[in-house]
Amino acid sequence: MGWLAAGDGYEVALIEGRVAARATAGRAAGRQLKSLPKALRDHPEVDRLRRLAEWLDRHAASCVAQVDAWMVSSLPVPTELLARVWPDEAWQSALRDLVVVGDDPDEVGFLRDATDTGELRVVDLDGETVRLSPRTVTLPHPVLLQDLEELREFAAELGVVQKVEQIHRATWRKPAELGERDSAVKEFAGGSFDSRFGLAARATSLGYRVSGGYATCRVRDAGRITEAAVWIGEPYWDDDVATGDLRWSDQDGRTLALREVGPVAWSEGMRMAAALYAGRRVEEGKGA
Repeated sequence: MGWLAAGDGYEVALIEGRVAARATAGRAAGRQLKSLPKALRDHPEVDRLRRLAEWLDRHAASCVAQVDAWMVSSLPVPTELLARVWPDEAWQSALRDLVVVGDDPDEVGFLRDATDTGELRVVDLDGETVRLSPRTVTLPHPVLLQDLEELREFAAELGVVQKVEQIHRATWRKPAELGERDSAVKEFAGGSFDSRFGLAARATSLGYRVSGGYATCRVRDAGRITEAAVWIGEPYWDDDVATGDLRWSDQDGRTLALREVGPVAWSEGMRMAAALYAGRRVEEGKGA
């Protein structure tokens, strides 16, 4: 976006998410000012740019949230759709350098470009830029990536920084040996907090939903909706509270045996429980 006339002797523009001004006359003509002059703070053009900046921030956040949802659920995404949204800087920022998989499970690489012809350009593990033209691609959850450690090492070499946390996302793999009747994980139970409000606030700040006495995380795993839930205490309870067991249920509300929980739902549920537990009150001193 170019510079716009605003009042006598000034122009304004949106630069790196904030409204900037420059003088059009005098010794400072053409130079960007360090701060917005008082005379411009209520100018209509400045107000319009501020509202545009707010919209762009919301748009960028919604792009990241949508791509994160695709990745967590490992949903197939039409290549044509990626090509259409790629010119948008917010979409491109959210998608760039994510690991994508084409028709062939061996077609794995970091997404670098999507052309208007529906062709994707990715950097594979050999460091080669290859072109893919599948009808759909997946942005796999990291727990499903067989070469995750190799991808992490290669990403470090390339200096890859992902806007959507994928390859460096904390993951947990389900133990092979689980009892038939086991239905709860107690590893992150017992984390003490000063109040239920503080624990609920931590859950929402981490992006989790709070419903009743639970913090929840809903995931589509292998085409099935699964919800992980951690007990955080009764609403409006003001005294000390502690995290409870982690359990999973299906879309009908039936509690799942741990053996029934899919790999992505398991990993995301454990990730939520661990993140909540990490904020617990830690006692200090000899008696801790």
